[in-house]
Amino acid sequence: MKSSELFTAVPHLPKLMETVDHVDIKTIDGDVSLRQFIAGMLSYSPAWLKFLYGVRWFFVRLLGMKQEGVPGGLSMTAERVSFVPGDPATFFSVKMAEEEKYWFAGITESHLTAHLGVVVEAGQPRRFYVLTIVHYHRWTGPMYFNVIRPFHHLVVWQMMKAGVRPPLRLQEA
Repeated sequence: MKSSELFTAVPHLPKLMETVDHVDIKTIDGDVSLRQFIAGMLSYSPAWLKFLYGVRWFFVRLLGMKQEGVPGGLSMTAERVSFVPGDPATFFSVKMAEEEKYWFAGITESHLTAHLGVVVEAGQPRRFYVLTIVHYHRWTGPMYFNVIRPFHHLVVWQMMKAGVRPPLRLQEA
């Protein structure tokens, strides 16, 4: 899929990109459904990631912002992934989605608005495009994001790897 096709495959994505301050697109191939991929990504919560959220708590305080607790510990199943705009998705809320095509969620804070999107390209294996789209609101937005950016790339890549792992199946005894 070419970049131009990616942006026209999702309604409202061109509008969302008009005033973007940061965007990155990462790809990974896998033999899971879009729902399974999202559930795996959003369930990814190792101890080192929880530690980084703890460090973030102190950093955002220095910038005069708040963090509501440390996300993590959520085990999401494919069946629990919502495609309904407005529904919660961990600390995000679903913005737009279509089964086996795309899923976008976002969060707005005082310093920035961030969207996490996944577009799937059919095939065997499927190709997943993971988009991070950021809009800054004040001077603290770029300051905050540039400090966390190296960790952001690491975290998103690890989330993607978790997303393409086949779901565990319980066997009957």
